[in-house]
Amino acid sequence: MDPRQLARIARVRALQLTLAQADEARARDKADAEAALGRRIAALADAVAPAPTFASGVALGAEAHFRARLHQSAQAAAQRVATADRLAAGAAEATRIARQDQAAVDKLLARARSAALVREMRALEDLPATPGRTGARDRHGPC
Repeated sequence: MDPRQLARIARVRALQLTLAQADEARARDKADAEAALGRRIAALADAVAPAPTFASGVALGAEAHFRARLHQSAQAAAQRVATADRLAAGAAEATRIARQDQAAVDKLLARARSAALVREMRALEDLPATPGRTGARDRHGPC
């Protein structure tokens, strides 16, 4: 494979890995934010739980309406948390695949480097011996 083409593939795969890691970090942050919102809604719902007090019917109706709205918000938050977790898992899988691709490209690069070294070594071995100061051969065989 052409070294320039291999280097370009390596740069593209490195960029894809970086982007996948950034997407995964964003997905995890969003999942954490949604979970925190769900906890805040649950704490608020616990704070407005019915308590034995003497209140008017209008106040009781308003509290019931507020609790119902909190319950709807809690359900929506739970759905958002589930969606965010699913997206985070997908992003983690994309990152894993990008890491595998990057590892494959790194192996190709290492193989290309070792092949180039072998070619250079063979080229050096095939060079003719050059006479030294005394006219004798200074070249040693492979030791």
